[in-house]
Amino acid sequence: MQTFTTTFSAVAMLLAIGFLGYWLLARRVMSGPVLGSLSALAINIALPCLTFTSILTNFHPEKNAGWWGLPLWWVGVTALFTAMTFLCSAVSARATRREFRASLLFQNGMFFPLAIISEVHGAGSPLIVALFLYLLFYPAFFFSFSPLFFSKGVRLDPARIFNPVLVSTLLAVLLRLSGADAHIPRFIVESARMLGAMAVPLLMLVLGGNIYIDMKGTGRPAYAEVIKFVLMKNLLFPLVVLGVIIAVRPPHGVAFIIMLQAAVPPVTAVPIITEREGGDRNIVNQFMVSSFLFSLASIPLMLALFSALYPG
Repeated sequence: MQTFTTTFSAVAMLLAIGFLGYWLLARRVMSGPVLGSLSALAINIALPCLTFTSILTNFHPEKNAGWWGLPLWWVGVTALFTAMTFLCSAVSARATRREFRASLLFQNGMFFPLAIISEVHGAGSPLIVALFLYLLFYPAFFFSFSPLFFSKGVRLDPARIFNPVLVSTLLAVLLRLSGADAHIPRFIVESARMLGAMAVPLLMLVLGGNIYIDMKGTGRPAYAEVIKFVLMKNLLFPLVVLGVIIAVRPPHGVAFIIMLQAAVPPVTAVPIITEREGGDRNIVNQFMVSSFLFSLASIPLMLALFSALYPG
């Protein structure tokens, strides 16, 4: 019951900040163009700072000899997610199947898990470092391969591949492995930590604001497709992955991260990519908003089930 309560609190906190962003746009306290600047600040500065300081502070390679295998776990789980995406999308309408698939495959792998881990295990938990290492190649994968769903081909953009989060992660790991982190002035680390603390709140504010802008132009809700999506994304995905975890039996920390990745809603950038590639942004927004709202119940439920069936 405690797992359910603490996870519910973490998800509710995220949704509350997102609602604040929605309210700020609705009441015209903040204008739409500001969202782009806030998003750039969060993704290009705050999130790399959060990654960098978390690894410098909590990464102890001598205590976890298998840390280098975390990106390999991501590769295997992503292959599983891809197979499940194409199987589950068979229930979707043909007209919006590509949007259905993109929203299923690309999960909100960083911000929801980060908030939940911090709430359940503490802000200094080694699981936060494990999360960053696990997701090392996820941003490059998303920006390079998401156009495939819209028949645009793979886009290998060096700026997307060597993104600020990847660079900050690799730099922090190299500094820790070499011991050079001991020579970094404390005020630099603390300044970066303060900037990093803004990452998740800023991104949730931007999400809420973008939802307000998008929902103003959204037509009649596609109830049948939304229900099918939520059932697949929020319930079937984590249940199947839980079964795989019990069968494969990875280390508990790795299993917890994998379970989080399966249970979270779509990544917030899916609507932007969908519009850029000529897809239906409106239906993707409906998928995302519905999955976000339903996750308030589904994520705590799935993690409570995980704790009961796969205790640490």
